[in-house]
Amino acid sequence: MLQVVFCVAIRRCEPAIRLGIVLYLLVMGIGCVPERQAVLGSSNSGEWQPWQVLETETGRVLSPSEWLKDLESYEIIYLGEEHHNKYHIEAAVRILGRLFLDGIQLTIGMEMFGWDGQSALDDYVSNGQAGKNEFLEQVRWKQNWGGAFEDYEPLVTFARDRQLSIRAMNPPKPLIRRVGKLGLEQVRQESEWAFWGMQQEEIVDDPAYRTRILDQLRRCHGGGTEQDYRTMYEASMVRDEGMAKTLVARLKELRRDKIGSRSVIVSYTGGGHIQYNLPVPMRVARRLAGQVKQTTIYLTSFEAGRTSDIQDLMQEHVADYIWLTPMGRQGPPQRCR
Repeated sequence: MLQVVFCVAIRRCEPAIRLGIVLYLLVMGIGCVPERQAVLGSSNSGEWQPWQVLETETGRVLSPSEWLKDLESYEIIYLGEEHHNKYHIEAAVRILGRLFLDGIQLTIGMEMFGWDGQSALDDYVSNGQAGKNEFLEQVRWKQNWGGAFEDYEPLVTFARDRQLSIRAMNPPKPLIRRVGKLGLEQVRQESEWAFWGMQQEEIVDDPAYRTRILDQLRRCHGGGTEQDYRTMYEASMVRDEGMAKTLVARLKELRRDKIGSRSVIVSYTGGGHIQYNLPVPMRVARRLAGQVKQTTIYLTSFEAGRTSDIQDLMQEHVADYIWLTPMGRQGPPQRCR
């Protein structure tokens, strides 16, 4: 499903995934479609299976090991998920595990955390004294995201066990809600805007982004007024610009402090934030004058009866790659028509 940036996802609990088992299975390839089953060079949708990676430019099914190795050449890898799909977390852990084993210095960016929780996140990942419940309260999990933390805990555990940096990508939810309610121009005048360092930030209204997001808002949130759509759209812009701001700040740190090791930022957000390279990737590229090597991976649950949906996503070039996964517990994503 092409996820609208401002949609509220249905939160459903999944059991926590034990990280050690997941890493072993995924890095070693157990539980995934074996490499010999990937038909290299084929674009026949009848041969598609869960855990295959499709290159949207060519339609080919890629060799998992070669593709994972190729990802090491990028500075930023964007993963776009269906919210609360445990198989998408497994996919992310597989990428992180391969990069880590190959000696890459990793940073994980997560949409699920807001800027107002960064200090608590830093403390927890560095094995601070807070227990999980205390951490969730300090990081304002319910306020900024909600739903079962266990769905996303494997990413946090991966970072904590390896002392990796996690960056909270989202502007605080109260700020976004203010924009959605009052509009961007009014919120720009408020103290909260300046408090979060946004007073010098350019919120770019890109025509292609506007067309895509407003079209999705109207199809998925029918019955709203034009004022509603305008403020929702502006809130979407602020979220995506804020996430781009976070990634660029971290990338500049890594470039400045580089001491010989290769580094990669893995950005983990909903699929709506990476679609068509417009929401976050475009804004990152603009902030860096195009001087960044980045790629997008759209995670989508797959079943044989949905090949036409996947073909549509490929034709629209929703991302550089589409990673087919097993169906999540919540069932197939519903696309707004």
